[in-house]
Amino acid sequence: METKGTIIWDWNGTLLDDTAICLDSMNQMLSHRHLPLLTLEKYREVFTFPVIQYYTTIGFDFETEPWDKAAIGFIELYLEALPGAQLATGAIEMLEFFKQQGYQQAIISAMQHDALLKSVDVLGITRYFDYIGGIGDHYGAGKIENARNFFSDFNLSPSSVTLLGDTLHDAEVAEELGSSCILIANGHQSKQRLVESGHLVIDNLKKLLDHFLKNPC
Repeated sequence: METKGTIIWDWNGTLLDDTAICLDSMNQMLSHRHLPLLTLEKYREVFTFPVIQYYTTIGFDFETEPWDKAAIGFIELYLEALPGAQLATGAIEMLEFFKQQGYQQAIISAMQHDALLKSVDVLGITRYFDYIGGIGDHYGAGKIENARNFFSDFNLSPSSVTLLGDTLHDAEVAEELGSSCILIANGHQSKQRLVESGHLVIDNLKKLLDHFLKNPC
């Protein structure tokens, strides 16, 4: 089948429903430091990239504590809880739809690469992707360079690519690439914040499927 176009998926919060374990892991970190805990609503209002800004917003003081220590502490809690995270509702249906329609699919994530590969494999969906790319460490700095490398390696035209994500950083990546972007308001940032980006925002993956059935890219 001729490739129809390319879908770039974000992983955390878009295909993987890991918001709850991120929130719980961070609240353990905050409790240990006697800092105010986050509600889900507050978390979605303050979470951002690079994540060091998110940490400082919620009270971490990196003049008294090394950033590396906090970042590694969080990832240890997160990876311990990760086996409990499942795919977002509608993910398999969406992946299968794109496969049947002839789209090339990739994951570009700010998750550490080896952990990303393992997470995707454990959930049994590696077969859907032509490319899976995470970052080289656990510090969540971003993924623009990773996306650029994917574009170069696969000789992609921006007009043929749609990026699907759940954060403003995903919108930034799409803008850097010159590709289309659809944001899913069921992950790590609130719908209100996503709408302010100016990109199309859809509530969840089930509604995303409806959108593509009516508006194929």
